[in-house]
Amino acid sequence: MDFKHEAIFCIVNSGFSEAVMDAAKKLGARGGTVINARGTAGKEAETFFHITIQPEKEIVMILVPAKIKDDVLHALYKEVGLDSAGQGIAFSMPVDAVVGISENAPTNEEK
Repeated sequence: MDFKHEAIFCIVNSGFSEAVMDAAKKLGARGGTVINARGTAGKEAETFFHITIQPEKEIVMILVPAKIKDDVLHALYKEVGLDSAGQGIAFSMPVDAVVGISENAPTNEEK
């Protein structure tokens, strides 16, 4: 494959994974995977970030073309960032190789 991808990971309070996917899909993401998780941050993190840490979390993993990564991250910051009820953080990692998808595959809306 000659096109590049990035994996975006967004960790939000439980119940906000749909908001993450809505924001990402508006910019061209096709789907994601949600993992239920439990946060382990202590009182120090609450003091540093000036937020209350909810222990129940959701991690949303989204594979996107590298060209839209920055736009998706910015949208996630606006929609579910630390200043929102989702209290989310997001980061991306480069992906070396991808199998099982095609750059030109139709989205659900195009089928």
